[in-house]
Formats: sequence, C-alpha cells, structure tokens
Amino acid sequence: MLVYVHPELADVFAALPERPADPYADVEALRAGFRALMAPQMGPDPRVIVEGAVIPGPDGNTIDLQVIRPADAAEGEVLPGILYIHGGGFAYGELDGPSPMARDACAEARAVVVNVHYRLAPEHRFPAGVEDCYAALRWMADGAAGLGVDPDRIGVAGASAGGCLSAAMALMARDRQGPSVAYQCLLIPCLDDRETTASRRKVTDRRIINGPSLRRTWDNYLGPDRGEASPYAAPARAEGLRGLPPAYVLTCGMDPLRDEGVDYARRLIEADVPVELHHVPGAWHFFEGFAPESAIAKATTAHWLRALRTALHP
Repeated sequence: MLVYVHPELADVFAALPERPADPYADVEALRAGFRALMAPQMGPDPRVIVEGAVIPGPDGNTIDLQVIRPADAAEGEVLPGILYIHGGGFAYGELDGPSPMARDACAEARAVVVNVHYRLAPEHRFPAGVEDCYAALRWMADGAAGLGVDPDRIGVAGASAGGCLSAAMALMARDRQGPSVAYQCLLIPCLDDRETTASRRKVTDRRIINGPSLRRTWDNYLGPDRGEASPYAAPARAEGLRGLPPAYVLTCGMDPLRDEGVDYARRLIEADVPVELHHVPGAWHFFEGFAPESAIAKATTAHWLRALRTALHP
C-alpha cells in the first residue's frame, strides 16, 4: 500500500470501513451505498436550472438526460456545452438529480451541461454504455442551436468510469468524423483493463478503490471471459492519440488508476495534444466524496473547474 496520506485526510481515511472483496457481488447494494454517500450533497442548487429529456438510444432503447443551465443565463445567451458522464465503475453512480460535479460544471464553467444516464453493467455490458454516451453527444451537437449551445465549444467531462467514457467520446468523435469535441476533462480516469502499472499493484487497501477491485470492475463491464478490449472500452489501448482535443487529467497518489492516468497524459503530450496534468498526493480515488468540506477537496474541484471554464471560454 502506498503509505503517504495527506494530513488533512488522515482521520477520514482511518475511519473508512473495508469494502467487500468483490464489490460487484451485490450490485444493488453497491448502488444503494453510493446513493447514501452522496445524499447529503444532493439538496437544491439555486445556481442551476434542471430539465429532463429522453432521447432515442442506439439499440432501440431510450436514454434519460438532464439538461442543466446556469440560473442567471440571459434569454438567448449562447454558452459552451459539456457532456457530463458520471462515474461508478460502469455499474452505479446514477442519482435522482444531477450530481454535484455536473452542477458545479454548469455553474462554475458557465456552460449548458447534458448529464447522461447511460446503460449500466452487468445488465448492459460494453458497448451499451459508451454508445449511449455517443448518442447523447450527437444529440447535443445536432441540437446545439435549440439548446443555446455553441457547437464549436462542446467538451466532455467525467470522473473515474466517466473519465474513461469521456476519453472514449474523444476517440469515437475523431474516428467517426464528428461531432466536434473541443475539450476533454478526464478526472481520475479508468483507462486500462490491463494490470501492468505499479499503482495498480501497490494500492491494495480494501477501505478504498484498489487494484484487485478494479479487476472485478473490468470483469463486470466487459464480461469475465473478455479478450483484448476495444480502445473505446479501454482508451489506453488506442494505438494513436494524435488529433484528439486538448485535455485535463486529474490523478491522485493513493489511486490504483494513478499511473495509467499519468501515462495517458504523457502519450497525449507526445501526440502533440495540449494537456494539463494535475496530481493530488496523499489522496485516494474520489476522496472528495468522503471529505467534501476539506480544503484539499475544494481546491482540487476548483482547479479542474477553472481549467474547464478557461478552455471553453477562450
């Protein structure tokens, strides 16, 4: 286990209970536990206005969306757009309203945010979720005028599995010749189904997301008999990253995903893609959800929101 814990987070970390060895053995309990964790942060937010929408999916399914606007937006004001993709191991993470991260992206980056409720594993394994997200991206771009969105300023953003799906959106949009993606904000992204990094091997503490649990995440998403994953499932497998939009990548020191995030940022840089990499030592995966009032959580959130706003409001 990586031993350094940020001093401000030490007491919170010490009090964390152990997670089940296989968190996906009871997916409904996993989903309920996440809702309970996030419940204190799910009150009304006067900064934003939320509207529901339902769009056709790629397989005859329907996709629920939430369209989030700044409450102080002027009538007829054209804003950037953000497709926000929630995390949760491709299996959980949906909430009754838009997450605090989606609301923050709307209010602080001053953008119209489309929060997509993609299909979840294991009921719907890859590629169901990623194709739902791409359908939502196309819907947003095709309907930009009606949404009050500038089609040349549409970004994708998400944390953990949402970071993976956001990276996949950038790849898919490039490979399928659209829609145009102006920016990708990859927060603690899950990018590689392989187990080759030092952080994946070293982070084994069951109180937090750890290397062994990530193996089960990928089994749940791709199936236990998975072969070589598609780059749209695991973007680290993409052979070429040239031509992708500018990126922000957030990593944490106690996160088993740390090294694959850093390596993806390095590969983007080598492909001449503008990248900002922000690393938080002594913090674990999604620590902000467990210590939302800590100064380090607030500073981390403010950092990626500022990068998102700067990118979409040049």
